[in-house]
Amino acid sequence: MKALRSRQGLEREEFGKRIGYSASTVASFEQGRRIPSPRTIERADEVLSADGLLALWKEEVERAQYPLFFQGMAALEKEAIELVMYDTLVVNGLLQTEEYMRALLGMRRPPLDPETIELRVAARLARQELLDRRPAPLLSFVMDESVLRRPYGGAEGGQCVEVAVGTAAAHVRDSKAVAGPVLTVSREAWAEFVGPASSQRDV
Repeated sequence: MKALRSRQGLEREEFGKRIGYSASTVASFEQGRRIPSPRTIERADEVLSADGLLALWKEEVERAQYPLFFQGMAALEKEAIELVMYDTLVVNGLLQTEEYMRALLGMRRPPLDPETIELRVAARLARQELLDRRPAPLLSFVMDESVLRRPYGGAEGGQCVEVAVGTAAAHVRDSKAVAGPVLTVSREAWAEFVGPASSQRDV
């Protein structure tokens, strides 16, 4: 990218304006400290008149955003027409807010360096483009109640989910739609759901 930008006689600041990023972010792209999204690569290819040269690397660059163990899943997720998720430890990455992501990644052991955290956050946010895809895939997310009770994202519990704990039910609200929807799950209903699911694990 740097060689192509220099060939066009563009400074980082000007190039950044054309693709919608700051000069410091362009520097991160060029130095390999941050991976550009596929959309950014396409825009850069157009601005730099690269005739598809950058676009050829789009899939490889996109794959490099993710840890090795997740690269296959990321590829399948991108093409999925239906996703059914059940999470017992953390909120699914497709539903996490940026604050929640940073809190989780910041607790990794051994610790991740700041640049790796930024790369992982950017990659996880890029995955969420799936939520706006048209035609939209069929999505179903079920989370264990314990996920909602863990105070990730700071002392206030983060902004990914808001939980009002009561004796009869837990009220769950998606922070992407602050006015709603609100889902109330009674203890009895939860037991009816978990019971059959648990009994089938020994089959």
